[in-house]
Amino acid sequence: MIYNYLQKPAIEHFIDEAIREDIGEGDHSSLSSIPADAKNTARLIIKANGTIAGLDLAYMIFERIDPELKIDKFLKDGDKVKTGDIAFEVSGKSQSILTAERLVLNCMQRMSAIATKTRKLANLIAHTNTKLLDTRKTTPNFRIPEKWAVKIGGGTNHRFALFDMIMIKDNHVDFAGGIEAAIMAANKYISETEKDLEIEIETRNLEEVKEVVRVGKVNRIMLDNMSVDEMKDALALISNKFQTEASGGITEETIVPIAETGVDYISVGAITHSYKSLDMSLKAI
Repeated sequence: MIYNYLQKPAIEHFIDEAIREDIGEGDHSSLSSIPADAKNTARLIIKANGTIAGLDLAYMIFERIDPELKIDKFLKDGDKVKTGDIAFEVSGKSQSILTAERLVLNCMQRMSAIATKTRKLANLIAHTNTKLLDTRKTTPNFRIPEKWAVKIGGGTNHRFALFDMIMIKDNHVDFAGGIEAAIMAANKYISETEKDLEIEIETRNLEEVKEVVRVGKVNRIMLDNMSVDEMKDALALISNKFQTEASGGITEETIVPIAETGVDYISVGAITHSYKSLDMSLKAI
């Protein structure tokens, strides 16, 4: 079971919480300085090259703030952009535009940065069959936009959270008393709870890979912080019996040789935790 987080109620809940955090009882700056009946138009100007993301979310934010705002759309999520491009124009009550401005920019700048970084890495391994995965290394309460941006950038979402997959990490193995004990306990849990959950287990060396292959009863084996040569040996041991995932400190320099080993997935936490926001601004016309 992989949780479908891009459901309208979940996105609207995120927007409502963000509005509550940023606006609270009211945008007093706009309410005090702008006449209630004033109207204007503003455009979203791109100020750096990259991949744009968060447009659909921005439109939902504007709609939530003021359903009467009018949007003229010039780009779509996933488009390549360059400095000077105009993503959209928004027209209507000046107070509403100003109230939504920072929330729209905060989401779009971060989402576009993630999509840009994801697209770059995905393109590097496009000649292979390996899929690029994100991780749970996300910003608390901002996971929906971050995971969404990965998809827009051409990546694949890993589990959304702790509830939609069993991932037995090194600490789980150590606390459970070893690989076999952890795997058997996880399978017993699934049987008793009747949960529809896949099982992935992390391995740190070839001996652990051998044990997982012997025990079985998992869907995917993670190869954590292994060298390319170790990974090749691990894949030979696994022999396509299980899905495989490379993880641990993956960089632009290492991702290609890792993908070329034939591993099914590569997970990269950096795409959601180490990025520079894509510069853009909302300016009145």
